[in-house]
Amino acid sequence: MKNLLLSFCFLAVLLCSTSFKPKDEWTPLLDKKLSQWEIYQSFRFPNGYKGEAPKNADGTDVKPIGYNKNQDKVFSVIMEDGQPVLKIYGDIYGCLFTKQEFDNYHLKLKVKWGDKKWAPRLTEDKDSGVLYHSQGPCGVEYWRTWMLSQEFQVTEKGMGDFWSQASSRADVKARKDGKDYFFDNKGPLTAFGGGTGNGGFCHAGVDAENKNGWNTLELITYGDKSIRIVNGQVVMALQNSRYMVNGEAKPLVKGKIQIQSEAAEVYYKDIMIKKIDGIPAEYQKYFN
Repeated sequence: MKNLLLSFCFLAVLLCSTSFKPKDEWTPLLDKKLSQWEIYQSFRFPNGYKGEAPKNADGTDVKPIGYNKNQDKVFSVIMEDGQPVLKIYGDIYGCLFTKQEFDNYHLKLKVKWGDKKWAPRLTEDKDSGVLYHSQGPCGVEYWRTWMLSQEFQVTEKGMGDFWSQASSRADVKARKDGKDYFFDNKGPLTAFGGGTGNGGFCHAGVDAENKNGWNTLELITYGDKSIRIVNGQVVMALQNSRYMVNGEAKPLVKGKIQIQSEAAEVYYKDIMIKKIDGIPAEYQKYFN
C-alpha cells in the first residue's frame, strides 16, 4: 500500500509538471520602487561644455552629485493603466543602472519623449540612451556621467545609432557618406571607437522612429555581437565588441544596463529581458 501511494504521488507530480505551460521567459526589470536599479547623477551642464569638469566660483572642480541620490526626482515611476512607467525629468545628467550584470540576452522596452529640454541641449534634438555591457565606475567618459559601455542611442531621428563610451570599440558594416558613417549590411566592416581613426559614432541604417508616441526598442546580444531593432526594423548590427586597456583589446560582452538622463524629458516602460542561447537565425545574415 505504501509503495502504491508513493507511486501515485510521483505520477501526480509528473502530471502537474507536464500539463501546465512553462513560465514566461521574459523577466520584467521595472517596478514601482525601481528595486532592480541604482542611480548615478553627475552635473547640470552649462551651455558650451567642452569636456572639462564644471567649476565653482573659486575655480575648483564641482563634485558630482554621486551614487543613489535623486536630486529633483529626476528618476521616478508613475502608473499608467496599472503598469509602471519610468519618468526621466532630464535636467541633471545621470543614469539608472541595473544592480545585476547580464550577458547573452534579448532586451525589449518602449520609449517616448516628454516635452521638456534642458541646457546644454536646448537647441538640439532630445536625447537619451540605453547603454549595455556597462562595467566599472560611472563618470569615465566625455560627459563624466556614464560607465564604459556600448550605447544604443535613443535620440530624435537617430534611434539605434552607435556611440562608444570611454574606451569601448566595435565593428560595424558601414558606408561613408561625406564625413558620416551609416550602418549598411553591404558595406565594409569598419572599426569605431577612440583610436580607430573612424571616430566613435555610426548612424543607424534607417530612421525608424515613431515621432508621435511610443517606440519599441529591442537589443539582441550574444557573445561579441548585437542587433538593434526599432519598431520592428533592424537599424544596426555590431560585432567584435571590445574595450581597450593599455593598448590591448579585451572582450566587452557582459555588464549592467544603463538608461540615460541627458537633458531631455523621456519615458520608458515594459522593460523586459530574457536569456538567449544564440543570435536568432533570421539575424545571422548581418554577420556573414
